[in-house]
Amino acid sequence: MKNRPPKPLDPNNTISQMEAFIEIVKILRRDCPWDKKQTHQSLSHLLIEESYEVVDAIASNNPKELADELGDLLLHVIMHSLIAEENNEFTFADVISNIRNKMIYRHPHVFSDAQVSNTDEVLDNWEKIKMNEGRKSALEGVPISLPSLLKAERIQEKASRVGFDWTDKNDVWAKVEEEFEELKTELKSQEKDNCRRKEEEFGDLIFAIVNAARFEKIVPEQALQKANNKFTRRFQYVENKAAENGLKLSEMTLEEMNQLWDEVKKIEK
Repeated sequence: MKNRPPKPLDPNNTISQMEAFIEIVKILRRDCPWDKKQTHQSLSHLLIEESYEVVDAIASNNPKELADELGDLLLHVIMHSLIAEENNEFTFADVISNIRNKMIYRHPHVFSDAQVSNTDEVLDNWEKIKMNEGRKSALEGVPISLPSLLKAERIQEKASRVGFDWTDKNDVWAKVEEEFEELKTELKSQEKDNCRRKEEEFGDLIFAIVNAARFEKIVPEQALQKANNKFTRRFQYVENKAAENGLKLSEMTLEEMNQLWDEVKKIEK
């Protein structure tokens, strides 16, 4: 055995567990051919994947799975920190110190004399504090790579925090209808090369719907995910029923498939 895996001095102590884990990752960076060639860039897509696996574990309401996936995410935090330390950029201690100081500074209602009466005021103060830190736009901090549906929601939330928002929910839904009509106009247009305008109007409609969802206290990302799961579940029911009859969907008529679709909808009700 080339390396004896480090063990925590006290298995019940968080710091001891963390120190042993960091040593393991250091050994991997030194002796594993795959681990030692990784960079911030080569790991970035895997970090996104691990983040989504954490979200999946939360959705599954499985504590053991969530603990496992959080461990995978922690591995990436440690790995990026060690890579940075090797490049003389920063250390894991810097990561912890920075987030510790940030949480203290951004929670003056907890660690200082500021007064808040509800969560909305907490969020409003949070945005004001970030602007005082030197941000030039209220929209700074929205990740460029964030999925578009979630990004639209975050943009709207941040604009709202500085007062740029609708005051009447009915106006929000009127905007959805307006954008839908504009899209239909472009879809009916006989003009050549209007693909760009159709795409733009379609995007405007989605953006308006996301905004309406925000006013209805609906998280659009979660709502669409549930719709995706529902469609997948029902479609697979149709596939399974077809297979029970020795058929493939490609061999069935749309009417026959719709009958099975209606059947599973009744079952789920």
